[in-house]
Amino acid sequence: MVSAVKRLAAGLLAVTGAAAVGWGGGAEAQTSVKIGYAISRTGPAAGGAAVTTIPNYELWVKEVNAAGGLKLGDKRVPIEVVQYDDRSSAEEAAKALERLITQDKVDFILPPWGTGLNLAVGPILNKAGYPHIASTAVTDRAPELAKRWPNSFWLLGTSADAAKTLVELLVKLRTEGKIGDTVAMASIADGFGIDLSGAARPALTAAKFKLAYDKTYPVGTQDLSPIINEVKALNPDVFIAFSYPPDTIAITEQSRISGFNPKIFYTGVGTAFPLFKQKFGANAEGVMGIGGWNGDSPAIKDYLARHKASAANGAEPDRWASAVTYAGLQMLQQAIERVGKVDRAAVIKDLQSGTFDTVIGKVKLENNMPTKYWWVGQWQDGEFYGVGPSGNEGARAPVVPKPAWKAQ
Repeated sequence: MVSAVKRLAAGLLAVTGAAAVGWGGGAEAQTSVKIGYAISRTGPAAGGAAVTTIPNYELWVKEVNAAGGLKLGDKRVPIEVVQYDDRSSAEEAAKALERLITQDKVDFILPPWGTGLNLAVGPILNKAGYPHIASTAVTDRAPELAKRWPNSFWLLGTSADAAKTLVELLVKLRTEGKIGDTVAMASIADGFGIDLSGAARPALTAAKFKLAYDKTYPVGTQDLSPIINEVKALNPDVFIAFSYPPDTIAITEQSRISGFNPKIFYTGVGTAFPLFKQKFGANAEGVMGIGGWNGDSPAIKDYLARHKASAANGAEPDRWASAVTYAGLQMLQQAIERVGKVDRAAVIKDLQSGTFDTVIGKVKLENNMPTKYWWVGQWQDGEFYGVGPSGNEGARAPVVPKPAWKAQ
């Protein structure tokens, strides 16, 4: 990865002078806006990209082009797409960006899926002067990275905020007498799980919860039943799994089979995915996870309908980063159109300072990050509503205790 980044950085020295004004020489010369991306169509990140990222990229391009294209000055020009498979590899992502920047000479680049790949391409996009709207990355480094790479925008926030919101909800429920203070936590031994468990552990301890179980499991673990059996024997009030989508499904299924049904059952990433609802049906009811959205919002309902109409087989978006990803595309479009030409430096400045109308509401960034997030969601009546932070518009009251598993 390092060698690929160094090679790219050297190659960019000859082209960074064009970063400010784009490759087309202004709106007058533009016959299209060339947008590129490298995305995980194969490899371990392909599942997340297929649910959260790719359908939104395709929907946005389809809708913009159907409206005549992006408005540059007094005319509209279509979007032209150049895309590659990064194979879920940082090395491949770096190579693909090198092609996009130095060979394809794209005007803008859309981000990859996932925290790891966004961190990997961050220095490349910064060096080349491209706006980097990271809509599927959760990292405690986000505030630091936004300063180091002022072209980068971190729309999902930090692990610390995610853990803080979850623990605040647990404290409230304990105060109300709905749960006790015994917590069991499992986490995947990869970036997401390490960051989230690392933030949750001190937050739970500070709130005087008893962490009765705290173990990690390797990426690719097929049999998670030993974890569930160990946790079930401890009879905790709260179970937290900072898991990736395949593990989220496996953990939930094993819990159902074994009859492990704590008052709070929290999993994710993947709890907000439509596959979760399809897989578990009525048993999804009451399950909590990372993310959420305002399912009663007219803008969200309209987005959901458009996504289903556009996606293959009427696929639904996930109820967290999908809407954030689409909102990031709306922000990019509004910034480009306000600038009125392919001027990446000006677009970056507009993203830093502007206010944007999006499917998740009005967004104005502070230090290149939003000020509002959904960190805890819960399946209620077939929809994954945001329940935390409780002060967010559209927040639902959590259903506690979780209903008992039903036979399938």
